[in-house]
Amino acid sequence: MKLQFEGRSVNEAFSRTTVAAFVAQLDPTVEELSDIKTAVSEAVTNCIVHAYRDKLGVVYISASIMPQSRIVIKIRDKGCGIPDIPKAMEPLYTSAPEEERAGLGFAVMQSLMDKVKVVSKEGKGTTVTLERRIRCKEA
Repeated sequence: MKLQFEGRSVNEAFSRTTVAAFVAQLDPTVEELSDIKTAVSEAVTNCIVHAYRDKLGVVYISASIMPQSRIVIKIRDKGCGIPDIPKAMEPLYTSAPEEERAGLGFAVMQSLMDKVKVVSKEGKGTTVTLERRIRCKEA
């Protein structure tokens, strides 16, 4: 699945709902679906708030189903990039303290997903890859 949309706050709910509809074919539990939606929401919000700042940009999402019921979701922007990824991933760190942000986005993503990978180039943009295995429901 591929999706692209303007990086506006009003589109954040659309993005997580679209990803949830795609993931639904794996028959996830309510908790698994909620975790994935929250992680996608955090990643998309990072694009809107931090990558593009006061400019309007495009957010790109792709989602794939891999063997063993794994979902791989990539959220990408062409924004300012992250100069120090390890620092940015520290809990409570924010590049926008004036906006009273909590700085917990990456920590939340890491707590909800099996794997979170961040690749970024200053001035070029950032890609956040989220991976999660969907457990088989008990009969």
